[in-house]
Amino acid sequence: MRVCSTAELRRKEVINLCDGSRLGFACDFEFDIDEGKILALIISGQEGFFGFGKCADIFIGWERIQCIGEDTILVKIPTGEFACCERPRKKGAWFR
Repeated sequence: MRVCSTAELRRKEVINLCDGSRLGFACDFEFDIDEGKILALIISGQEGFFGFGKCADIFIGWERIQCIGEDTILVKIPTGEFACCERPRKKGAWFR
């Protein structure tokens, strides 16, 4: 069994196997507290010119991760599916 901390995961670059693009580094994680599992990596959206026009964060489900290596995390997201990788909206009055 290999063990890796979230701090170590944050230092690994996320690369999409489908087109070879560099997506960035994981800035956050989504956990299922009841099951004790990581559900997703969250990559911060890129900022626009002078910090204006930040893109939405990329939400990558754990099932899309192909391999976690020494320096990289390889994911498989077909090119047209990035819109599906945004963080799901939470329900309720406090979340928007």
